[in-house]
Amino acid sequence: MRTTAAFVLAGSLCVLASASAAGRAGRTQTLCGWFDNPSPGNVWLHDRSGEWTIGIQGGHQADGAWPEFSPSQWVAINRSYGYGCACITGVVNGETREVIRIDAARAQPLSTCRKDRALKEPAD
Repeated sequence: MRTTAAFVLAGSLCVLASASAAGRAGRTQTLCGWFDNPSPGNVWLHDRSGEWTIGIQGGHQADGAWPEFSPSQWVAINRSYGYGCACITGVVNGETREVIRIDAARAQPLSTCRKDRALKEPAD
């Protein structure tokens, strides 16, 4: 009886530890700020809390579709590369500050991010 109770307790602790790790590594969150895509495969979102990596050329790439920007919502700095203001909702890893999956993305007017004093506009 004692062995069975210890096994059940140990198993429960393993499940709790796994759930806790999954929570840190896979939280659904909405992030709003500057969507910065300066070159192929490189993209970040800069919100009030800092920088979130969406993609690194040759490395991490979040699953899901990026926001679609109209010409008035996009600042081109290198041909079609540049930045805009956007909100994305998806799964993020708060420890590595990576976006794992984008479930929804919407472009915002540039003025939305420019009005927020906590956001620093990317340099062009």
